[in-house]
Amino acid sequence: MWLSQMGQRNHLCLKLAALLATLCMLSLISGILKVGWNPTPGILGRYTWLDYDDDDDSPEKACNCSAILRGERQALEQAKLLTLTKDFRKRLSVPDQFYVNATKDCRKFKSSRKYLTFPLSWEEKDFPLAYSMVVHHKVQNFERLLRAIYAPQNIYCIHVDLKASPSVLAAVSAVASCFPNVFLASRRESVVYAGWSRVQADLNCMSELLGTGVAWKYFINLCGQDFPLKTNLEMVRALRALNGANSLESEKMPKEKMWRVQRVHQEVDGRIKGVGKVKEPPPFQLPILSGNAYIVVTRGFVRSVLEDRRVLALIEWAKDTFSPDEFLWATVQRMPGVPGSMWASTKYDVSDVYALARLVKWQHHEGERASIHAVYPPCNGIHVRAICVYGVGDLQWMLRQRHLFANKFDTNTDPVAMYYLEKYLRQRALAQMSG
Repeated sequence: MWLSQMGQRNHLCLKLAALLATLCMLSLISGILKVGWNPTPGILGRYTWLDYDDDDDSPEKACNCSAILRGERQALEQAKLLTLTKDFRKRLSVPDQFYVNATKDCRKFKSSRKYLTFPLSWEEKDFPLAYSMVVHHKVQNFERLLRAIYAPQNIYCIHVDLKASPSVLAAVSAVASCFPNVFLASRRESVVYAGWSRVQADLNCMSELLGTGVAWKYFINLCGQDFPLKTNLEMVRALRALNGANSLESEKMPKEKMWRVQRVHQEVDGRIKGVGKVKEPPPFQLPILSGNAYIVVTRGFVRSVLEDRRVLALIEWAKDTFSPDEFLWATVQRMPGVPGSMWASTKYDVSDVYALARLVKWQHHEGERASIHAVYPPCNGIHVRAICVYGVGDLQWMLRQRHLFANKFDTNTDPVAMYYLEKYLRQRALAQMSG
């Protein structure tokens, strides 16, 4: 009996120790919040590891960050010239193997890369988010995106394309292994542009995210070339303000796009091609809406996608269409009974300009402010498939927008843009700790 009593006492001691450790951590966070925060080395004291400083030997630090964010022409030109130099590009390149080696000591990796390992506010802790991230190459882009959005209360599902090289899979797996709330999707797809596989990758993560023990509030899907425009706290507040609604592009399908859903398409040699057949009408006489692949939706929306018989029927119908990711979510968003959805009337149409999900500059919508056809100013980077890959000159305009994320960024095109955006967001997040 005395052995049993001793075991009980030991168990109580362990529980008490765990409780005390938790209280100490909460006290530490509370103390930080009460004291306030000025993100400068002198004030940060022993918490300087949280800030991105300029002693990390990053080649981008040669530019004037403040002047760039103010849009000063000389600073922007200097940044553009810097990215053209051979030495700069050589120093910027990070091989996939680096992440495999660096994550052998996870504690050192998280510390050196300055990941946030505790919630910065109670408000954020009580409003966890779920992310689906689709990756097929450019591990450096992925890791910097993960670092920018990482918070321990959130949950992250990473889908690595089946076509990704072994080095990419190894590197992404290594990074994910350092975090208890980051995992690789157990079912992987070979993603084809404009094919069903792009939707299926998100569906795989949706299913697994619902199965975790995290009571996340909203789901956000990302690709490796996205980057946040807001801090986690700003996202939480923007999502709370939605009051249970979703935020995504959903509007009347333009006539010039109707062929996408009226003709049967199949994957042929890694490409989506029409096969000369007319599709049957959509199930339940559903009106097909136009949108894009990027969504910000409630937990209830995700559950409906996986369980609602109407949505499941729509999913089956959509599998042989062209670019189903650009109408599926938009259509579900207008279905009665789906949590957070809107009425089907065109009065409730939402364009990508007003949806929070993603800021994207399409080449045919660019122009000068005086033009009635222009939606945004000209791209300061390059165009890929008619989408702007942002340059450093886009930053000032970008940070004035309401969107949570922007697409596309590429360290091979303009690494300075991403460098100063992530630096700006980290300092802003730390400054908000005193608010």
